[in-house]
Amino acid sequence: MKTVSKTTTKLHVKTGDTVKVIAGDERGKTGKITAVDTNTSKVIIEGLNLVTKHNKPSAKNPQGGIEKKEAGIHASNVMLVEGKSGANVRTGKRLNNNGKLERYSKKSGEAI
Repeated sequence: MKTVSKTTTKLHVKTGDTVKVIAGDERGKTGKITAVDTNTSKVIIEGLNLVTKHNKPSAKNPQGGIEKKEAGIHASNVMLVEGKSGANVRTGKRLNNNGKLERYSKKSGEAI
């Protein structure tokens, strides 16, 4: 049985970021993050890692059927794509002039 960590971890990506998958079956594909699960450190990317879900007939859906749905990809298997250059970048966190934490690109040094 899988054990799930009860502590939430901060991830290097957020909902709405454009990322590139660097490992697994979807390697090399890019997409936008639609959801982030910090408990399991997984992200759901729009249109990637599709799985087939079989639905039983119910009162809400009397026909039942088969639907394609996005499954989670571990956050360590995705890398942020920088908007301007389109390159994969590592991210860091630093204090900005206002004293707030911000993410920045370790390649260009610019805030993300």
